[in-house]
Amino acid sequence: MKSICAAVFAILAFGCCWGNPVLARSGDHMMAVPDDLTWTDVASLPAGARLAVIEGPLNEAVPFTFRLKFPAGYMLPAHWHPAIEHVTVLSGTFHMGTGDKLDQSRTMALTPGSIAIMQPKTTHFAWTKEETLVQVHGVGPWAIHYVNPADDPRKK
Repeated sequence: MKSICAAVFAILAFGCCWGNPVLARSGDHMMAVPDDLTWTDVASLPAGARLAVIEGPLNEAVPFTFRLKFPAGYMLPAHWHPAIEHVTVLSGTFHMGTGDKLDQSRTMALTPGSIAIMQPKTTHFAWTKEETLVQVHGVGPWAIHYVNPADDPRKK
């Protein structure tokens, strides 16, 4: 158990965010309750975001599912992903927009139950007023590429 946690931590520390969670499994069947999730900081996102991988690994061409928790007042600059991304809002309000620069006036307020689906390489951005929890799933590999390289926290 300690070696799995150490491996996940090491991968996250190098700017990636993939690893296998330790959840109840039986063959291909998996079940988890929120308290089973392990939350970690995300080096590839601005400070404050927390990640819990449910299914992965994110760096392979396999299905992935993870949750992201954003604090109030969070700003996620314009970016894109190499694979399709499905985002479901679980709590809070996730303000999302498309384009090459974060513009709060050009967003849609996604409340719990709302869904956003971004095709590969669609530039988009987001922000929050309150703590917000989203679930993301798709088929990897998952990665984040910032429109403006200066926005990438891995380069700071």
